[in-house]
Amino acid sequence: MPVGGHLHTTRSIVLLALVTGCAADLPQDTFVSPQSEASEPLVNDSNITKKNNYLELVKNLSNPNPATQKHIEQYINKLAAKGAAKANQGVWIQAGDTLLANYQGTVPQPAASIAKVATTLAALETFGPDHQFVTLVGATGAIANGVLQGDLVIQGGEDPFFVWEEAVAVGNLLNQLGIKRVAGNLIITGKFYMNFQFDPMASGNLLKQGLNAKIWSKEAETQYQTLPTGTPRPQVEIEGSVLVYPSVPSNVQSLVRHYSFPLAELLKKMNLYSNNVMVEILDNAVGGTAAVAQKAAEAAGVPLTEIQLNGSIAESKISPRAACGMFLAIERYLQAYNLTVADVFAIIGQDPGILEKHQLPRLSVIKSGSWNQIGALVGGLPTQKQGTVWFALMNLGEDFKESHTEQEVLLKSLLNQWGTVESLPVELKPNPERKNKTSRSEIVN
Repeated sequence: MPVGGHLHTTRSIVLLALVTGCAADLPQDTFVSPQSEASEPLVNDSNITKKNNYLELVKNLSNPNPATQKHIEQYINKLAAKGAAKANQGVWIQAGDTLLANYQGTVPQPAASIAKVATTLAALETFGPDHQFVTLVGATGAIANGVLQGDLVIQGGEDPFFVWEEAVAVGNLLNQLGIKRVAGNLIITGKFYMNFQFDPMASGNLLKQGLNAKIWSKEAETQYQTLPTGTPRPQVEIEGSVLVYPSVPSNVQSLVRHYSFPLAELLKKMNLYSNNVMVEILDNAVGGTAAVAQKAAEAAGVPLTEIQLNGSIAESKISPRAACGMFLAIERYLQAYNLTVADVFAIIGQDPGILEKHQLPRLSVIKSGSWNQIGALVGGLPTQKQGTVWFALMNLGEDFKESHTEQEVLLKSLLNQWGTVESLPVELKPNPERKNKTSRSEIVN
């Protein structure tokens, strides 16, 4: 029975913003991470048909709209006049099955964090939007008089957002179980990441601190203040050291099970703040960047050559058509779950994150890519005359800030022609029920 769920909206935002980049021989009856149930779509009969139709649509999209194409050529010429090589620019714009503009749309261009769109698509295809990553906490000894006479053992389950608040929730449940002190060590096994740290030793030391309010850092104290009033301060003192084991000790008994945020909410956090560690963790969970590219290309209906991922945001390349196609594939996939792209990407004017300071059209749903000279945008633009316009702008210039400025001017000029909307259309409206989706912890009976 869940006893440690916690609802709050401000969760380690500073950490999110700063990071903008199986154990063998486990005893089957005591300490094996349970697999979350696969998400079942509300409807699924038409998914394959929709995907196949889009594959044909991508092949047949041609003859862009003359007026919009001319507008884009003027935009490219403007960039060239500022010293940006035309060969390094790409644009793809479509509304439904109508191609509005195409400038080198099938040519892979430097993508920066647009690669996170591929991660989003591949992760959804692999796990489903409601999948939760599970972290197990167990003990190798008995509990007597507030003391665990043994080691506290953590089995990581690839949770990309295990932060201070998760440590507080776990610590409070350990206190409920009667544990105030651990006589042994804190043992880390599996894929455990805390506060976006890949090093298991570093993650273990952060958890050791998070479980004991008496030794909290200023950062931990700050995040505690975002929790609901009255949330207990955990007091689990670990006398021993932090140790990293290749596998789980055979005599571990499970105490607490912690479920991450559902995948859709994890992806939204990753994309709002363009968190590079979260994307790497999720890429690894999917099977690596090669697997991400393969799954994304198949779902988007584009050749694999148009999605070139190598684990580096500075070197990954994606064509504008593929970027737009991936966004559309995510939209199609999420429809079956009563979700939209707005449930996993930023809504301009409504969501916090790295796009808050940009002058982008209100109510558009966008993912940006920014790195040195790379400036890229992909997303959906709601309009009166064209409905939702799906676009990808991939630009390489002297500075990504200059590229983003020109992109903002372009989108606003197109919106002036097509007309603004006063509210989000259905295909860009997030599901309000997802606001209550959070992580949770429970005592293992």
